[in-house]
Amino acid sequence: MKQLWKYTKGYRRQTFVAPFMKLIEALLELLVPLLVAEIIDKGVGGGDSEIVWRMCGLMVLSATVGMVLSLTSQYFSAQAAVGFSCALRRDLFKHTLYLSRESSDKAGASALLTRLTADIDRLQNGINLGLRLLLRSPFIVFGAVVMAYVTDPEMSIIFALAVPALAVVVFAIILLGIPMFAKVQSKLDRLTRHTRDNLRGVRVIRAFNHQDGQVEAFDSANTSHAKETIFAGRVSSLLNPLTYVIVNVAIIMIVKNGGLAVDSGRLTQGQIIALYNYMSQILVELVKLANLIVTLTKAGACAKRITGVLSMPVESDEEHEFFEIDETAPAIEFRSASFRYRDSKGDSLTNISFKLNGGERLGVLGGTGSGKTTLVDLIPRFYDVTGGEVLVYGKNVKDYSVMDLRKMIAVVPQSSHLFAGTVAENMRWGNPNATDDDIRAALEAAGALDFVLAKEGGIETRVEARGANFSGGQRQRLAIARALIRKPKILILDDSFSALDYATDLLVRSNIAKLEDTPATVIISQRPSAVKDADSIVVLDDGEAAGIGTHDELLATCGVHRETYETQYGGEN
Repeated sequence: MKQLWKYTKGYRRQTFVAPFMKLIEALLELLVPLLVAEIIDKGVGGGDSEIVWRMCGLMVLSATVGMVLSLTSQYFSAQAAVGFSCALRRDLFKHTLYLSRESSDKAGASALLTRLTADIDRLQNGINLGLRLLLRSPFIVFGAVVMAYVTDPEMSIIFALAVPALAVVVFAIILLGIPMFAKVQSKLDRLTRHTRDNLRGVRVIRAFNHQDGQVEAFDSANTSHAKETIFAGRVSSLLNPLTYVIVNVAIIMIVKNGGLAVDSGRLTQGQIIALYNYMSQILVELVKLANLIVTLTKAGACAKRITGVLSMPVESDEEHEFFEIDETAPAIEFRSASFRYRDSKGDSLTNISFKLNGGERLGVLGGTGSGKTTLVDLIPRFYDVTGGEVLVYGKNVKDYSVMDLRKMIAVVPQSSHLFAGTVAENMRWGNPNATDDDIRAALEAAGALDFVLAKEGGIETRVEARGANFSGGQRQRLAIARALIRKPKILILDDSFSALDYATDLLVRSNIAKLEDTPATVIISQRPSAVKDADSIVVLDDGEAAGIGTHDELLATCGVHRETYETQYGGEN
Protein backbone atom coordinates (compact mmCIF):
# COMPACT_ATOMS: atom_id res chain seq x y z
CA MET A 1 0.00 0.00 0.00
CA LYS A 2 2.97 2.34 0.49
CA GLN A 3 3.47 2.40 -3.28
CA LEU A 4 -0.16 3.48 -3.71
CA TRP A 5 -0.08 6.24 -1.09
CA LYS A 6 1.00 8.81 -3.69
CA TYR A 7 -2.40 8.49 -5.38
CA THR A 8 -4.04 10.20 -2.41
CA LYS A 9 -2.27 13.41 -3.44
CA GLY A 10 -4.89 16.10 -3.86
CA TYR A 11 -7.22 14.27 -1.47
CA ARG A 12 -5.12 14.29 1.71
CA ARG A 13 -7.46 16.78 3.39
CA GLN A 14 -10.48 14.58 2.70
CA THR A 15 -8.52 11.51 3.81
CA PHE A 16 -7.94 13.01 7.26
CA VAL A 17 -11.14 15.04 7.68
CA ALA A 18 -13.51 12.13 6.88
CA PRO A 19 -12.39 9.81 9.74
CA PHE A 20 -12.02 12.78 12.12
CA MET A 21 -15.66 13.71 11.60
CA LYS A 22 -16.64 10.09 12.14
CA LEU A 23 -14.79 10.12 15.48
CA ILE A 24 -16.74 13.17 16.63
CA GLU A 25 -19.96 11.46 15.56
CA ALA A 26 -18.89 8.35 17.51
CA LEU A 27 -18.20 10.45 20.60
CA LEU A 28 -21.71 11.90 20.42
CA GLU A 29 -23.11 8.38 20.06
CA LEU A 30 -21.29 7.28 23.21
CA LEU A 31 -23.00 10.06 25.18
CA VAL A 32 -26.51 8.86 24.28
CA PRO A 33 -26.68 5.97 26.85
CA LEU A 34 -25.69 8.44 29.60
CA LEU A 35 -28.52 10.77 28.56
CA VAL A 36 -30.95 7.83 28.59
CA ALA A 37 -29.74 6.91 32.09
CA GLU A 38 -30.42 10.46 33.25
CA ILE A 39 -33.95 10.32 31.83
CA ILE A 40 -34.70 7.00 33.60
CA ASP A 41 -33.08 7.76 36.96
CA LYS A 42 -33.81 11.44 37.45
CA GLY A 43 -36.53 12.23 34.97
CA VAL A 44 -38.84 9.21 35.17
CA GLY A 45 -37.69 7.91 38.56
CA GLY A 46 -37.59 11.36 40.15
CA GLY A 47 -40.70 12.65 38.40
CA ASP A 48 -38.78 15.61 36.92
CA SER A 49 -40.23 16.26 33.45
CA GLU A 50 -37.84 19.17 32.88
CA ILE A 51 -34.87 16.77 32.91
CA VAL A 52 -36.71 14.50 30.46
CA TRP A 53 -37.27 17.35 28.02
CA ARG A 54 -33.76 18.69 28.46
CA MET A 55 -32.15 15.28 27.86
CA CYS A 56 -34.43 14.61 24.90
CA GLY A 57 -33.42 17.97 23.43
CA LEU A 58 -29.77 17.10 23.88
CA MET A 59 -30.36 13.73 22.18
CA VAL A 60 -32.06 15.42 19.20
CA LEU A 61 -29.23 17.94 18.97
CA SER A 62 -26.66 15.16 19.17
CA ALA A 63 -28.44 13.17 16.46
CA THR A 64 -28.69 16.23 14.18
CA VAL A 65 -25.02 17.16 14.56
CA GLY A 66 -24.06 13.49 14.14
CA MET A 67 -26.08 13.22 10.93
CA VAL A 68 -24.43 16.34 9.48
CA LEU A 69 -20.99 15.04 10.43
CA SER A 70 -21.80 11.61 8.99
CA LEU A 71 -23.03 12.96 5.65
CA THR A 72 -20.03 15.26 5.36
CA SER A 73 -17.67 12.40 6.21
CA GLN A 74 -19.29 10.15 3.63
CA TYR A 75 -18.99 12.86 1.00
CA PHE A 76 -15.29 13.39 1.72
CA SER A 77 -14.52 9.67 1.89
CA ALA A 78 -16.31 9.02 -1.40
CA GLN A 79 -14.48 11.93 -3.01
CA ALA A 80 -11.12 10.63 -1.78
CA ALA A 81 -11.83 7.03 -2.82
CA VAL A 82 -13.07 7.92 -6.31
CA GLY A 83 -10.22 10.40 -6.86
CA PHE A 84 -7.69 7.81 -5.68
CA SER A 85 -9.05 5.09 -7.97
CA CYS A 86 -9.26 7.47 -10.93
CA ALA A 87 -5.60 8.48 -10.58
CA LEU A 88 -4.54 4.88 -9.97
CA ARG A 89 -6.48 3.55 -12.96
CA ARG A 90 -4.98 6.23 -15.19
CA ASP A 91 -1.41 5.37 -14.14
CA LEU A 92 -2.04 1.62 -14.25
CA PHE A 93 -3.44 1.87 -17.78
CA LYS A 94 -0.47 3.96 -18.86
CA HIS A 95 1.89 1.50 -17.18
CA THR A 96 0.36 -1.48 -18.99
CA LEU A 97 0.87 0.27 -22.34
CA TYR A 98 4.56 0.73 -21.57
CA LEU A 99 5.16 -2.75 -20.13
CA SER A 100 7.99 -4.61 -21.78
CA ARG A 101 6.89 -7.48 -23.99
CA GLU A 102 8.23 -9.98 -21.46
CA SER A 103 6.24 -8.37 -18.64
CA SER A 104 2.99 -8.26 -20.61
CA ASP A 105 3.48 -11.86 -21.73
CA LYS A 106 4.04 -12.92 -18.13
CA ALA A 107 1.01 -11.04 -16.75
CA GLY A 108 -1.45 -11.96 -19.48
CA ALA A 109 -4.15 -9.76 -20.99
CA SER A 110 -6.98 -11.14 -18.85
CA ALA A 111 -5.08 -10.50 -15.61
CA LEU A 112 -4.26 -6.93 -16.64
CA LEU A 113 -7.91 -6.36 -17.55
CA THR A 114 -9.00 -7.61 -14.12
CA ARG A 115 -6.50 -5.29 -12.39
CA LEU A 116 -7.83 -2.29 -14.30
CA THR A 117 -11.49 -3.03 -13.57
CA ALA A 118 -12.59 -5.35 -10.75
CA ASP A 119 -9.46 -4.98 -8.60
CA ILE A 120 -9.50 -1.17 -8.64
CA ASP A 121 -13.25 -1.12 -7.98
CA ARG A 122 -12.79 -3.32 -4.90
CA LEU A 123 -9.90 -1.21 -3.70
CA GLN A 124 -12.01 1.93 -4.14
CA ASN A 125 -14.83 0.36 -2.11
CA GLY A 126 -12.37 -0.68 0.60
CA ILE A 127 -10.95 2.85 0.88
CA ASN A 128 -14.40 4.39 0.99
CA LEU A 129 -15.60 2.12 3.81
CA GLY A 130 -12.22 2.22 5.56
CA LEU A 131 -12.20 6.01 5.87
CA ARG A 132 -15.67 5.93 7.37
CA LEU A 133 -15.48 2.93 9.68
CA LEU A 134 -11.89 1.87 10.30
CA LEU A 135 -11.43 4.35 13.16
CA ARG A 136 -15.06 4.83 14.12
CA SER A 137 -15.92 1.22 14.97
CA PRO A 138 -12.84 0.50 17.17
CA PHE A 139 -13.30 3.90 18.82
CA ILE A 140 -16.87 3.06 19.81
CA VAL A 141 -15.87 -0.44 20.96
CA PHE A 142 -13.11 0.77 23.25
CA GLY A 143 -15.02 3.90 24.14
CA ALA A 144 -17.93 1.73 25.30
CA VAL A 145 -15.53 -0.26 27.49
CA VAL A 146 -14.22 2.96 29.05
CA MET A 147 -17.73 4.32 29.60
CA ALA A 148 -18.73 0.99 31.17
CA TYR A 149 -15.78 1.30 33.58
CA VAL A 150 -16.82 4.86 34.44
CA THR A 151 -20.37 3.64 35.07
CA ASP A 152 -19.36 0.63 37.21
CA PRO A 153 -15.82 -0.84 37.45
CA GLU A 154 -17.09 -4.28 38.48
CA MET A 155 -19.44 -4.64 35.52
CA SER A 156 -16.71 -3.42 33.16
CA ILE A 157 -14.91 -6.75 33.76
CA ILE A 158 -17.55 -8.38 31.51
CA PHE A 159 -16.64 -5.90 28.79
CA ALA A 160 -12.93 -6.48 29.36
CA LEU A 161 -13.43 -10.23 28.83
CA ALA A 162 -15.80 -9.96 25.85
CA VAL A 163 -13.77 -7.55 23.73
CA PRO A 164 -10.51 -9.65 23.63
CA ALA A 165 -12.55 -12.76 22.81
CA LEU A 166 -14.17 -10.88 19.96
CA ALA A 167 -10.78 -9.60 18.78
CA VAL A 168 -9.40 -13.15 18.66
CA VAL A 169 -12.33 -14.30 16.52
CA VAL A 170 -12.12 -11.33 14.17
CA PHE A 171 -8.37 -11.47 13.59
CA ALA A 172 -8.36 -15.25 13.21
CA ILE A 173 -10.89 -14.91 10.42
CA ILE A 174 -8.74 -12.18 8.85
CA LEU A 175 -5.62 -14.34 8.78
CA LEU A 176 -7.55 -17.22 7.27
CA GLY A 177 -9.34 -15.01 4.77
CA ILE A 178 -6.42 -13.19 3.14
CA PRO A 179 -4.90 -16.20 1.29
CA MET A 180 -8.33 -17.58 0.44
CA PHE A 181 -9.51 -14.39 -1.22
CA ALA A 182 -6.22 -14.18 -3.13
CA LYS A 183 -6.94 -17.69 -4.43
CA VAL A 184 -10.47 -16.63 -5.37
CA GLN A 185 -9.04 -13.78 -7.43
CA SER A 186 -6.66 -16.13 -9.27
CA LYS A 187 -9.63 -18.36 -10.13
CA LEU A 188 -11.45 -15.27 -11.39
CA ASP A 189 -8.46 -14.48 -13.64
CA ARG A 190 -8.71 -17.97 -15.14
CA LEU A 191 -12.44 -17.52 -15.71
CA THR A 192 -11.91 -14.10 -17.30
CA ARG A 193 -9.18 -15.45 -19.56
CA HIS A 194 -11.39 -18.33 -20.70
CA THR A 195 -14.31 -15.97 -21.39
CA ARG A 196 -12.10 -13.53 -23.30
CA ASP A 197 -10.60 -16.28 -25.47
CA ASN A 198 -14.06 -17.63 -26.29
CA LEU A 199 -15.47 -14.24 -27.21
CA ARG A 200 -12.51 -13.50 -29.47
CA GLY A 201 -12.58 -16.94 -31.07
CA VAL A 202 -16.34 -17.40 -31.31
CA ARG A 203 -16.24 -17.83 -35.10
CA VAL A 204 -13.64 -20.57 -34.88
CA ILE A 205 -15.59 -22.30 -32.12
CA ARG A 206 -18.75 -22.30 -34.22
CA ALA A 207 -16.90 -23.32 -37.37
CA PHE A 208 -15.54 -26.43 -35.64
CA ASN A 209 -18.77 -27.03 -33.73
CA HIS A 210 -16.98 -26.98 -30.36
CA GLN A 211 -19.65 -25.05 -28.44
CA ASP A 212 -20.40 -27.95 -26.11
CA GLY A 213 -16.74 -28.50 -25.28
CA GLN A 214 -16.19 -24.82 -24.53
CA VAL A 215 -19.32 -24.73 -22.36
CA GLU A 216 -17.96 -27.68 -20.38
CA ALA A 217 -14.57 -25.98 -20.00
CA PHE A 218 -16.28 -22.78 -18.87
CA ASP A 219 -18.43 -24.72 -16.41
CA SER A 220 -15.28 -26.32 -14.99
CA ALA A 221 -13.59 -22.93 -14.49
CA ASN A 222 -16.83 -21.40 -13.19
CA THR A 223 -17.42 -24.27 -10.75
CA SER A 224 -13.85 -24.07 -9.49
CA HIS A 225 -14.24 -20.33 -8.92
CA ALA A 226 -17.61 -20.87 -7.22
CA LYS A 227 -16.19 -23.53 -4.87
CA GLU A 228 -13.32 -21.29 -3.79
CA THR A 229 -15.68 -18.34 -3.35
CA ILE A 230 -18.18 -20.40 -1.32
CA PHE A 231 -15.43 -21.82 0.89
CA ALA A 232 -13.97 -18.37 1.53
CA GLY A 233 -17.48 -17.05 2.12
CA ARG A 234 -18.21 -19.79 4.66
CA VAL A 235 -15.10 -18.92 6.64
CA SER A 236 -15.86 -15.19 6.58
CA SER A 237 -19.53 -15.88 7.40
CA LEU A 238 -18.42 -17.25 10.79
CA LEU A 239 -17.74 -13.68 11.89
CA ASN A 240 -21.32 -12.60 12.50
CA PRO A 241 -22.62 -15.66 14.43
CA LEU A 242 -19.50 -15.95 16.58
CA THR A 243 -19.55 -12.27 17.48
CA TYR A 244 -23.30 -12.44 18.21
CA VAL A 245 -22.79 -15.43 20.54
CA ILE A 246 -20.03 -13.73 22.51
CA VAL A 247 -21.84 -10.40 22.78
CA ASN A 248 -25.18 -11.96 23.74
CA VAL A 249 -23.51 -14.08 26.43
CA ALA A 250 -22.01 -10.85 27.77
CA ILE A 251 -25.47 -9.18 27.71
CA ILE A 252 -26.96 -12.08 29.67
CA MET A 253 -24.23 -11.66 32.31
CA ILE A 254 -24.89 -7.90 32.48
CA VAL A 255 -28.63 -8.41 32.98
CA LYS A 256 -28.12 -11.14 35.59
CA ASN A 257 -25.42 -9.35 37.61
CA GLY A 258 -27.01 -5.97 37.03
CA GLY A 259 -30.31 -7.10 38.51
CA LEU A 260 -28.52 -8.16 41.68
CA ALA A 261 -26.61 -4.84 41.76
CA VAL A 262 -29.88 -2.87 41.45
CA ASP A 263 -31.43 -4.89 44.29
CA SER A 264 -28.43 -4.12 46.48
CA GLY A 265 -28.54 -0.45 45.58
CA ARG A 266 -25.07 -0.41 43.99
CA LEU A 267 -26.45 0.47 40.57
CA THR A 268 -29.52 2.26 39.31
CA GLN A 269 -31.88 1.04 36.64
CA GLY A 270 -30.65 3.77 34.29
CA GLN A 271 -27.06 2.60 34.69
CA ILE A 272 -28.04 -0.98 33.81
CA ILE A 273 -29.81 0.29 30.69
CA ALA A 274 -26.69 2.31 29.84
CA LEU A 275 -24.47 -0.76 30.22
CA TYR A 276 -26.85 -2.79 28.07
CA ASN A 277 -26.79 -0.05 25.41
CA TYR A 278 -23.00 0.05 25.46
CA MET A 279 -22.84 -3.71 24.90
CA SER A 280 -25.40 -3.36 22.09
CA GLN A 281 -23.24 -0.66 20.54
CA ILE A 282 -20.26 -2.98 20.73
CA LEU A 283 -22.26 -5.70 19.00
CA VAL A 284 -23.38 -3.41 16.16
CA GLU A 285 -19.95 -1.91 15.65
CA LEU A 286 -18.17 -5.25 15.75
CA VAL A 287 -20.52 -6.61 13.09
CA LYS A 288 -19.71 -3.54 11.02
CA LEU A 289 -16.02 -4.00 11.76
CA ALA A 290 -16.18 -7.68 10.83
CA ASN A 291 -17.79 -6.89 7.47
CA LEU A 292 -15.33 -4.05 6.98
CA ILE A 293 -12.43 -6.41 7.63
CA VAL A 294 -13.69 -8.80 4.95
CA THR A 295 -13.93 -5.87 2.53
CA LEU A 296 -10.47 -4.60 3.49
CA THR A 297 -9.04 -8.11 3.16
CA LYS A 298 -10.29 -8.29 -0.40
CA ALA A 299 -9.10 -4.74 -1.05
CA GLY A 300 -5.68 -5.60 0.37
CA ALA A 301 -5.36 -8.60 -1.92
CA CYS A 302 -6.36 -6.41 -4.86
CA ALA A 303 -3.85 -3.73 -3.84
CA LYS A 304 -1.09 -6.35 -3.71
CA ARG A 305 -1.98 -7.54 -7.20
CA ILE A 306 -2.11 -3.98 -8.54
CA THR A 307 1.27 -3.08 -7.04
CA GLY A 308 2.60 -6.29 -8.56
CA VAL A 309 1.72 -4.97 -12.01
CA LEU A 310 3.06 -1.48 -11.21
CA SER A 311 6.33 -3.10 -10.15
CA MET A 312 6.76 -4.88 -13.47
CA PRO A 313 9.52 -3.38 -15.63
CA VAL A 314 8.53 -1.11 -18.47
CA GLU A 315 10.38 -0.42 -21.69
CA SER A 316 13.36 1.78 -20.96
CA ASP A 317 13.30 5.12 -22.77
CA GLU A 318 16.16 6.95 -21.14
CA GLU A 319 17.61 10.08 -22.64
CA HIS A 320 19.98 9.26 -25.50
CA GLU A 321 22.26 11.57 -27.37
CA PHE A 322 20.65 12.65 -30.64
CA PHE A 323 22.64 11.77 -33.73
CA GLU A 324 22.06 11.99 -37.46
CA ILE A 325 21.24 8.75 -39.20
CA ASP A 326 24.04 7.44 -41.38
CA GLU A 327 22.19 6.75 -44.63
CA THR A 328 25.26 4.98 -46.04
CA ALA A 329 25.23 2.35 -43.28
CA PRO A 330 23.09 -0.79 -43.58
CA ALA A 331 19.49 -0.13 -42.57
CA ILE A 332 19.50 -3.35 -40.52
CA GLU A 333 22.45 -5.43 -39.40
CA PHE A 334 22.52 -8.49 -37.17
CA ARG A 335 25.90 -9.37 -35.69
CA SER A 336 25.94 -12.85 -34.18
CA ALA A 337 22.59 -12.06 -32.57
CA SER A 338 21.08 -14.61 -30.21
CA PHE A 339 17.92 -14.51 -28.11
CA ARG A 340 16.40 -16.63 -25.38
CA TYR A 341 12.97 -16.12 -23.82
CA ARG A 342 12.78 -15.87 -20.06
CA ASP A 343 12.61 -19.26 -18.35
CA SER A 344 13.34 -20.99 -21.66
CA LYS A 345 15.87 -23.81 -21.64
CA GLY A 346 17.33 -23.01 -25.04
CA ASP A 347 17.91 -20.13 -27.46
CA SER A 348 15.10 -19.22 -29.84
CA LEU A 349 17.66 -17.57 -32.12
CA THR A 350 21.32 -18.52 -32.33
CA ASN A 351 24.19 -16.58 -33.89
CA ILE A 352 22.24 -14.78 -36.65
CA SER A 353 24.23 -12.42 -38.91
CA PHE A 354 23.11 -10.51 -42.01
CA LYS A 355 22.85 -7.01 -43.50
CA LEU A 356 20.06 -5.17 -45.28
CA ASN A 357 20.68 -1.85 -47.00
CA GLY A 358 18.15 0.95 -47.33
CA GLY A 359 15.55 0.35 -50.05
CA GLU A 360 16.34 -3.37 -50.28
CA ARG A 361 14.06 -6.28 -49.46
CA LEU A 362 14.85 -9.13 -47.11
CA GLY A 363 12.80 -12.30 -47.03
CA VAL A 364 12.58 -14.43 -43.91
CA LEU A 365 11.46 -18.03 -44.41
CA GLY A 366 11.16 -20.99 -42.10
CA GLY A 367 8.78 -23.48 -40.61
CA THR A 368 6.44 -22.85 -37.73
CA GLY A 369 8.43 -22.13 -34.56
CA SER A 370 11.67 -21.50 -36.42
CA GLY A 371 12.02 -17.98 -34.91
CA LYS A 372 10.85 -15.72 -37.75
CA THR A 373 8.68 -13.39 -35.66
CA THR A 374 11.22 -13.42 -32.84
CA LEU A 375 13.87 -12.22 -35.28
CA VAL A 376 11.91 -9.18 -36.48
CA ASP A 377 10.80 -8.38 -32.90
CA LEU A 378 14.44 -7.63 -32.10
CA ILE A 379 14.60 -4.77 -34.63
CA PRO A 380 12.14 -2.36 -32.90
CA ARG A 381 13.31 -3.66 -29.49
CA PHE A 382 10.16 -5.50 -28.53
CA TYR A 383 12.79 -7.77 -27.02
CA ASP A 384 16.52 -7.21 -26.48
CA VAL A 385 19.09 -9.68 -27.72
CA THR A 386 20.71 -11.92 -25.12
CA GLY A 387 23.85 -12.17 -27.23
CA GLY A 388 25.42 -10.26 -30.11
CA GLU A 389 24.08 -6.99 -31.54
CA VAL A 390 21.29 -5.57 -33.67
CA LEU A 391 22.14 -2.34 -35.49
CA VAL A 392 19.93 0.14 -37.33
CA TYR A 393 21.75 2.52 -39.66
CA GLY A 394 25.05 1.71 -38.02
CA LYS A 395 23.94 2.25 -34.42
CA ASN A 396 23.08 -0.38 -31.84
CA VAL A 397 19.32 -0.30 -31.28
CA LYS A 398 20.04 0.12 -27.55
CA ASP A 399 21.69 3.47 -28.31
CA TYR A 400 18.41 4.88 -29.64
CA SER A 401 15.57 5.96 -27.44
CA VAL A 402 12.67 3.59 -27.95
CA MET A 403 10.55 6.42 -29.35
CA ASP A 404 13.17 7.57 -31.88
CA LEU A 405 13.86 4.01 -32.99
CA ARG A 406 10.21 3.16 -33.57
CA LYS A 407 9.56 6.39 -35.45
CA MET A 408 11.72 4.92 -38.21
CA ILE A 409 9.99 1.54 -38.21
CA ALA A 410 6.51 0.38 -39.19
CA VAL A 411 5.36 -3.12 -38.26
CA VAL A 412 2.45 -5.05 -39.71
CA PRO A 413 2.00 -8.00 -37.33
CA GLN A 414 0.62 -11.45 -38.10
CA SER A 415 -2.76 -10.58 -36.57
CA SER A 416 -4.10 -7.45 -38.26
CA HIS A 417 -5.76 -5.50 -35.47
CA LEU A 418 -8.04 -2.62 -36.41
CA PHE A 419 -9.58 -0.25 -33.87
CA ALA A 420 -13.21 0.77 -33.63
CA GLY A 421 -13.74 4.06 -35.45
CA THR A 422 -13.44 4.94 -39.13
CA VAL A 423 -11.01 3.85 -41.82
CA ALA A 424 -9.46 7.33 -41.77
CA GLU A 425 -9.03 7.25 -37.98
CA ASN A 426 -7.30 3.88 -38.25
CA MET A 427 -4.97 5.23 -40.92
CA ARG A 428 -4.06 8.19 -38.74
CA TRP A 429 -2.71 5.81 -36.12
CA GLY A 430 0.26 5.63 -38.48
CA ASN A 431 0.39 9.39 -39.08
CA PRO A 432 -1.83 11.70 -37.02
CA ASN A 433 -1.24 14.56 -39.50
CA ALA A 434 -2.13 12.60 -42.62
CA THR A 435 -4.45 14.34 -45.07
CA ASP A 436 -7.27 12.60 -46.93
CA ASP A 437 -5.02 12.49 -50.02
CA ASP A 438 -2.26 10.83 -47.98
CA ILE A 439 -4.76 8.24 -46.75
CA ARG A 440 -5.99 7.48 -50.27
CA ALA A 441 -2.40 7.15 -51.53
CA ALA A 442 -1.52 4.69 -48.75
CA LEU A 443 -4.72 2.70 -49.36
CA GLU A 444 -3.94 2.53 -53.08
CA ALA A 445 -0.39 1.31 -52.42
CA ALA A 446 -1.79 -1.41 -50.17
CA GLY A 447 -4.40 -2.43 -52.74
CA ALA A 448 -7.21 -1.34 -50.40
CA LEU A 449 -8.55 1.81 -52.06
CA ASP A 450 -11.06 0.08 -54.34
CA PHE A 451 -12.98 -1.79 -51.65
CA VAL A 452 -12.87 1.18 -49.26
CA LEU A 453 -14.31 3.60 -51.84
CA ALA A 454 -16.89 0.98 -52.82
CA LYS A 455 -18.41 1.35 -49.36
CA GLU A 456 -20.95 4.10 -48.78
CA GLY A 457 -18.77 6.08 -46.38
CA GLY A 458 -15.50 5.86 -48.31
CA ILE A 459 -12.56 6.56 -46.02
CA GLU A 460 -15.07 7.56 -43.33
CA THR A 461 -16.57 4.05 -43.33
CA ARG A 462 -17.11 2.76 -39.81
CA VAL A 463 -14.77 0.04 -38.60
CA GLU A 464 -16.17 -2.28 -35.95
CA ALA A 465 -14.06 -3.53 -33.06
CA ARG A 466 -11.13 -5.60 -34.37
CA GLY A 467 -12.31 -4.87 -37.93
CA ALA A 468 -15.07 -7.47 -37.72
CA ASN A 469 -16.95 -5.92 -40.68
CA PHE A 470 -14.00 -6.53 -43.04
CA SER A 471 -12.64 -9.80 -44.40
CA GLY A 472 -9.26 -11.16 -43.34
CA GLY A 473 -7.58 -10.02 -46.56
CA GLN A 474 -9.14 -6.56 -46.31
CA ARG A 475 -7.94 -6.20 -42.73
CA GLN A 476 -4.41 -7.13 -43.78
CA ARG A 477 -4.40 -4.54 -46.58
CA LEU A 478 -5.74 -1.86 -44.26
CA ALA A 479 -3.02 -2.72 -41.74
CA ILE A 480 -0.38 -2.46 -44.49
CA ALA A 481 -1.79 0.92 -45.54
CA ARG A 482 -1.63 2.11 -41.93
CA ALA A 483 2.06 1.19 -41.88
CA LEU A 484 2.83 2.79 -45.28
CA ILE A 485 1.23 6.12 -44.35
CA ARG A 486 3.90 6.40 -41.68
CA LYS A 487 6.53 6.61 -44.47
CA PRO A 488 8.96 4.48 -42.49
CA LYS A 489 12.60 3.88 -43.24
CA ILE A 490 12.15 0.24 -42.24
CA LEU A 491 8.98 -1.74 -43.01
CA ILE A 492 8.38 -5.11 -41.34
CA LEU A 493 5.68 -7.33 -42.84
CA ASP A 494 5.20 -10.31 -40.54
CA ASP A 495 3.31 -12.83 -42.65
CA SER A 496 1.07 -9.95 -43.71
CA PHE A 497 0.06 -11.48 -47.06
CA SER A 498 -1.25 -14.78 -45.70
CA ALA A 499 -4.91 -13.91 -46.40
CA LEU A 500 -4.22 -12.46 -49.87
CA ASP A 501 -4.47 -14.30 -53.15
CA TYR A 502 -1.36 -14.51 -55.31
CA ALA A 503 -2.39 -11.67 -57.63
CA THR A 504 -3.14 -9.25 -54.78
CA ASP A 505 0.03 -10.35 -52.98
CA LEU A 506 2.09 -9.54 -56.07
CA LEU A 507 0.29 -6.21 -56.59
CA VAL A 508 0.94 -5.00 -53.02
CA ARG A 509 4.60 -6.05 -53.06
CA SER A 510 5.04 -4.36 -56.43
CA ASN A 511 3.42 -1.14 -55.19
CA ILE A 512 5.69 -1.06 -52.12
CA ALA A 513 8.76 -1.52 -54.33
CA LYS A 514 7.63 1.46 -56.47
CA LEU A 515 7.25 3.90 -53.56
CA GLU A 516 9.16 7.15 -53.93
CA ASP A 517 11.05 6.59 -50.67
CA THR A 518 11.21 2.81 -50.70
CA PRO A 519 11.84 1.55 -47.16
CA ALA A 520 14.14 -1.30 -46.25
CA THR A 521 11.55 -4.06 -46.18
CA VAL A 522 11.57 -7.28 -44.18
CA ILE A 523 8.99 -9.79 -45.41
CA ILE A 524 8.12 -12.88 -43.39
CA SER A 525 6.16 -15.39 -45.36
CA GLN A 526 5.28 -19.06 -45.53
CA ARG A 527 5.37 -18.87 -49.34
CA PRO A 528 8.77 -18.77 -51.05
CA SER A 529 7.11 -17.03 -54.01
CA ALA A 530 6.43 -13.98 -51.78
CA VAL A 531 10.17 -13.41 -51.25
CA LYS A 532 11.48 -14.94 -54.48
CA ASP A 533 12.53 -11.54 -55.84
CA ALA A 534 13.97 -10.26 -52.53
CA ASP A 535 17.54 -8.96 -52.53
CA SER A 536 18.36 -11.47 -49.82
CA ILE A 537 16.60 -14.30 -48.02
CA VAL A 538 17.28 -15.68 -44.53
CA VAL A 539 16.12 -19.26 -44.08
CA LEU A 540 15.63 -20.18 -40.42
CA ASP A 541 15.60 -23.71 -39.09
CA ASP A 542 15.05 -24.17 -35.34
CA GLY A 543 16.41 -20.69 -34.56
CA GLU A 544 19.52 -20.99 -36.70
CA ALA A 545 20.29 -19.56 -40.13
CA ALA A 546 20.18 -22.57 -42.45
CA GLY A 547 21.06 -20.33 -45.36
CA ILE A 548 21.38 -16.68 -46.42
CA GLY A 549 21.38 -15.49 -50.03
CA THR A 550 19.20 -14.91 -53.06
CA HIS A 551 16.51 -17.36 -54.11
CA ASP A 552 18.67 -18.96 -56.83
CA GLU A 553 21.68 -19.20 -54.52
CA LEU A 554 19.63 -20.89 -51.81
CA LEU A 555 18.15 -23.38 -54.25
CA ALA A 556 21.68 -24.44 -55.04
CA THR A 557 23.18 -24.34 -51.53
CA CYS A 558 20.39 -24.63 -48.90
CA GLY A 559 18.64 -27.98 -48.58
CA VAL A 560 15.92 -26.59 -46.29
CA HIS A 561 14.94 -23.89 -48.81
CA ARG A 562 15.12 -26.24 -51.77
CA GLU A 563 12.94 -28.83 -50.02
CA THR A 564 10.35 -26.23 -49.04
CA TYR A 565 10.23 -24.74 -52.53
CA GLU A 566 9.97 -28.10 -54.29
CA THR A 567 7.25 -29.24 -51.89
CA GLN A 568 5.11 -26.21 -52.72
CA TYR A 569 5.93 -25.73 -56.41
CA GLY A 570 7.10 -29.11 -57.64
CA GLY A 571 10.62 -27.98 -58.42
CA GLU A 572 9.66 -25.25 -60.90
CA ASN A 573 11.84 -22.15 -60.79
